[in-house]
Amino acid sequence: MTELSLKKTPLNEVHRRMGARMVEFGGWEMPVQYGAGTIEEHMRVRTRAGLFDVSHMGEIEVRGSDAVAFVNRLTSNNVAKLIDGQAQYSTLTTPKGTVVDDLLVYRLAADHLMLVVNAATTDKDWHWIQQHKADESVALRNASDDFCQIAVQGPAALDVLQKLTKTALAEIKRYHFRASEVGGVPALVSRTGYTGEDGFEIYAPPDKAEHLWELLLDAGRYGAPDGLLPCGLGARNTLRLEAAMPLYGHEIDETTTLLEAGLAWICKFDKGDFVGREALLKQQEEGVRRRLIGFEMVERGIARDGQEIIIDGNRCGRATSAGPAPYLKKNIGLGYVPVEYAREGQRIQLDVRGRLLAAQIVPTPFYKRPRQ
Repeated sequence: MTELSLKKTPLNEVHRRMGARMVEFGGWEMPVQYGAGTIEEHMRVRTRAGLFDVSHMGEIEVRGSDAVAFVNRLTSNNVAKLIDGQAQYSTLTTPKGTVVDDLLVYRLAADHLMLVVNAATTDKDWHWIQQHKADESVALRNASDDFCQIAVQGPAALDVLQKLTKTALAEIKRYHFRASEVGGVPALVSRTGYTGEDGFEIYAPPDKAEHLWELLLDAGRYGAPDGLLPCGLGARNTLRLEAAMPLYGHEIDETTTLLEAGLAWICKFDKGDFVGREALLKQQEEGVRRRLIGFEMVERGIARDGQEIIIDGNRCGRATSAGPAPYLKKNIGLGYVPVEYAREGQRIQLDVRGRLLAAQIVPTPFYKRPRQ
């Protein structure tokens, strides 16, 4: 894609002024890192706080008396369990039990849901949802252009954001949200994120994005040795990998089922019928043939996405995501292997540019946030 054809978030010019290195991601021009570099950005999120532009994510509104029933039929988790002001992690599933996309479902009211989907798959998801509407009483709207989305992540995130809002942020539970004001801007503040840390995601009008970004930098003491840092896609990826959070197109896609990916916990068979339920029930009964595992390099070397996994001389798997873990100071990865090998302590090898390097399967997540 050419630079002119790439989509741009409302913060594009801000990133450029701040010296970010811009790259193409899912049809968007996004910052991959700023001057401090990916490792420093990663470490600042783990120890203090980081600021992310995630305005490229898509938002789809579902309104109407059948909103809950409709979304429940298309997704794997149980939307009927949500209360107003609560969100849940879920997936859009195919009839084969594989993944169209992973998403967050927000319940604003009994007749009003918002689906937050991945940037690269927003158009695909929108068409999928439209095509699967039956006779339910719902109105669908792709509201992606109505929002900017800014994430503040890290152990100091609450303190930073609290300076800009009268909402008692400590009262918002994980995976809950509130209508609020941030710096005088009407916003939805959600205690969610994609880093393995505590933090918040702010949904607001796109014309207020620059104002909010600057307010958050000031509140976080940007420029101080322990101040908040703007972070790019590089740190977003290393943080989610340490936390073993799946990335669509890597750990999950339309060729991987929820059970293979270790996502049985968002597969609610007891809620009734949903797309892919029968295929997943059958796989649960018969057992999966492969499973997503986490591995840690034993030999010196860094595995990368897509490299082959060798076990007992057989090339039987592939790394879906791999690289350095800056906070853990290890080289780690995720990948699929036959189920008979998917056990802790299993020795494996990675084909790293023609060199077979030793690794072993370890429990995930690799990183767990310390209890506060």
